[in-house]
Formats: sequence, structure tokens, C-alpha cells
Amino acid sequence: MPLAALAIGLWAVGGGVSVSAAVHKEAVRYQHGDVELQGYLAYDDAAAGKRPGVLVIHEWWGLNDYTKSRVDQLAGLGYVAFALDMYGKGYTTADPEDAKRCSGEFYGDPMLWRQRAKAGLDVLMNQDRVDPSRVAVIGYCFGGTTALQLAYSGADLKGAVSFHGSLPLPGPADTPRIKAKILVCHGANDTMIPAERIGAFQQAMREAGLDWQFISYSNAVHSFTNPRAGGFGVQGVDYNPEADRRSWQHMRQFFDEIFGR
Repeated sequence: MPLAALAIGLWAVGGGVSVSAAVHKEAVRYQHGDVELQGYLAYDDAAAGKRPGVLVIHEWWGLNDYTKSRVDQLAGLGYVAFALDMYGKGYTTADPEDAKRCSGEFYGDPMLWRQRAKAGLDVLMNQDRVDPSRVAVIGYCFGGTTALQLAYSGADLKGAVSFHGSLPLPGPADTPRIKAKILVCHGANDTMIPAERIGAFQQAMREAGLDWQFISYSNAVHSFTNPRAGGFGVQGVDYNPEADRRSWQHMRQFFDEIFGR
């Protein structure tokens, strides 16, 4: 279901450079079990050949315009980017209690969590323009947590990037099958993630012998990448433009490494 294929000028919100590209944008309907989902795909239509793919996972608000803007940025950088839909039919909310209810379904059922994320990954992997041997996942808040869950499942990923996620721990059965390198971008002043959780996460990474990075950004709290974060009425979340810019640059460096660009 094409939405548009047009030339656009993109300002990389975290990247600090202006990018111009012929970006094709498309809503993609797909199924997970009996749940109808609607994701968002974007890529540079002028680029030839297969290229790396990036799966993008939304915050607990659902697949909204903020997440789609990140997909557009990635497409402008030359990636095939696809934002999956965790909730069904593109459902979004701006109500914290509703967002808690929607995301809570997955926190209570890790198997469903990983399988729903894998359904979105399959859509990206099956795109003609994607090199399936060069695919990564990124996510924000709930999406960052989901990105790590997908990596823990043993999905065929080169890398996983969590922006202000809640740092789930891999289970004993997970660690032998993790293929992805891991980058965590974390707000140093994030009061939603206890210090004990950070320590446990880092220890789990060490014990598993994984290739991982954990970067903390000064003066940044939860949701530091979202310019609208302070307007949702949730205590302890706010935008930090410097942390946003730096974390996006760190992601780009990470991609250059894992994709060999």
C-alpha cells in the first residue's frame, strides 16, 4: 500500500548533517497469528543492489510519527528501514496508562514478545532490496527493550541498539545463541532504570562473553531521543538534544563496523 515515493530533504535529527534522497515510503500490512499488523517501510528508491536493513521498534506509544521519522532518516542514509507494529493495525496512544496496558501484554509474556518482534523482522528480511546477511535492529524505550529481546532469541542480526531501554537480562538458554553485537545508549540520569539493573545487565554481558557497548550520556534522562518526550506528562522523561545527537552518531559508527561500510 504505497504512501509516497518522492524526493525529500532530510535533516538527520541526531546526525547533524542534511541528507537528500529519493525516499520511497510504504505502509506494509502483515500478520502475526490472528493479529493484523501495519508497519512502515522506507528506502532510497534510486539506490541499486541489495543493502543493509534496519528494523526499528517503537516506544510504548506505538508506531507513531516519531518512529516513522527515524525510519525516514535511516532510509536517507542508504538503509532499507522498516518499523514494525507491536500492537496491531498501527494502534497508537498518547495516554500513559493505555501505553502501559499495551506494552504490559508483552512484559507478561516474553515468548509472545519475541515472536511478535520476529514477525516484523521477517517482513524486513523478505524485502528484495535487503541483504539478509546484514540486518540490525534498533529500538526506543519499550522498543529498545524489545530489540534486546529479539537479539536474545537468536535472531539473525548483526547488531542490536537499545536507546533508553529497560535492560532485560538474557536467560541461561539465550546466551549461547545470541549472534548480535549490542550497543546500549543510556541516559546517565535515568531514574527509571535502577543502578542494580545496570550492574546486573553489564555482568550478564560479561558472563555471556558478548560483544557489547554501554554508553551513558550526561544530563540525560529517560526518553532522551524524543523531542516530544517532555509533553506526555510522565515524570522522569525529557528530551536532551546533545544526547540525541551523540547517540545517533554512535549508532552510525556501530553500523559502519557491523555492516563493513
